[in-house]
Amino acid sequence: MVQAYKFALDPNAGQERALRSHCGAARAAYNWAVSWVTASWWQRRAEASYGIGEEGLTPWRAWSLPALRKEFNRVKTADPRFAEWWEENSKEAYSTGLANAAAAFDNYAKSRQGRRKGCRVGVPRRKPKRKARLTCRFTTGTIRLEPDGRHVTLPRLGTIRTHEPTHKLLTRIQAGTARLLSATVRYERGRWFVSLQVETAREIIRVARPDVAVGIDLGVKYLAILADSSGRTRYEPNPKHLEGVLRLLRFHSRRVCRRQGPDRRAGRKPSRRWEKANRERNRLHHRVANLRADALHKFTTRVRAEYGTVVVEDLNVAGMLRNRRLARHVADAGFGEIRRQLTYKGRRNACPTIVADRWYPSSKTCSACGAVKAKLPLHVRVFICDACGLVLDRDENSARNLVALVEACTTGTGVAGDQDTPGVSKPRGADHKTHPQRPGRNAGRGGWASGASLPHPRRKETGDRRQDAERNSRIGDTVTDLSDGNIWNAESH
Repeated sequence: MVQAYKFALDPNAGQERALRSHCGAARAAYNWAVSWVTASWWQRRAEASYGIGEEGLTPWRAWSLPALRKEFNRVKTADPRFAEWWEENSKEAYSTGLANAAAAFDNYAKSRQGRRKGCRVGVPRRKPKRKARLTCRFTTGTIRLEPDGRHVTLPRLGTIRTHEPTHKLLTRIQAGTARLLSATVRYERGRWFVSLQVETAREIIRVARPDVAVGIDLGVKYLAILADSSGRTRYEPNPKHLEGVLRLLRFHSRRVCRRQGPDRRAGRKPSRRWEKANRERNRLHHRVANLRADALHKFTTRVRAEYGTVVVEDLNVAGMLRNRRLARHVADAGFGEIRRQLTYKGRRNACPTIVADRWYPSSKTCSACGAVKAKLPLHVRVFICDACGLVLDRDENSARNLVALVEACTTGTGVAGDQDTPGVSKPRGADHKTHPQRPGRNAGRGGWASGASLPHPRRKETGDRRQDAERNSRIGDTVTDLSDGNIWNAESH
């Protein structure tokens, strides 16, 4: 399997300047690729407004990685934006920016064609210097761990000391059970990290209770309520790391506001007192993020080491964050991260993860008799069944219903998203939203995202795609969704 090992770095002043230079080179290459591709789009739009036919328009520029890399290598020696300094950095820095630009245009194309899940993706835009993430990926060159277990060597950057020992990964590499594939350096939470992508042989570890399933209901009062198939129920307390430092965070935020901060419109630079206060405030945010990540990893590892089957809900976390009363608490709990960790840690132990349908009424269904309530407001925290008289905590009742879905998925009812059986109607007919979706304010307008005036350039790039991509494109409009095993027609959606 392929997994990543992440280590914190302790670079000196010269190495930190080199790291920032490589990340800045990746951002410059990305911005060049975005400008180079979209320039032909606007040129064609202007020519079309003059009445020029399709045959006389400027040809589309390909955005595949080989095409971008070929054009960039041609212009980098003559373009004044790169000619004086491009030799200072590794070629992998520029390849990182070009690869990110190619992936961004591919995501935009798939989103327009309806072949990409999630929110609609717009046209790639240039990355500003002040907001862009500092990251760079190395796939070729000298990438190794030093024998002392405290240094890592990267192309053009040399040997950099790691903040923590690397003996665990070094032992696997020396034994021949692991092989380095790539390295990615990133600046986040106030320090530099290196993530080593490794192909390794990992043994499957048997869990403590392989025949026991558990349903996990996430919440704010308690981080999670776990109800297993043996009848045991546990409450996982919510650490609320942000709540613990909120008062101190307000104090530092007020102090930052009283200092002279940066103002780009007036050309004002921040004062040193502002920079010092801002660093102290950011240190609090970084500590909260580190504590939250540590707590979630310990919780998910403990669950995956004990139970064979885990049932979770498909929560609309993005919608929850729009609620101004719950957004801070939901973000502090990390609902999406919990599900992600439970899923990939379950693959390591060869244990399944069942995701309940988003419209399955786990909170409204009685775990004793199966009666479903028509309405259950969020402020009602105790579930009272009108049919059998069951009185139970709302979240515990939901966790019991989730663990009951294991039998439903095994027998093939389709309620829990069983891939081997045809899907059936969910309780109360809640298969989809019943209220209509209103079109956006910009629907139907001209521009890049709407597609009313700019044809899709991907149709002219068949020569730049690989053979497997061409083979998939000849299949037609029938697309296979690998995530749930369903085959659907793109024209019907």
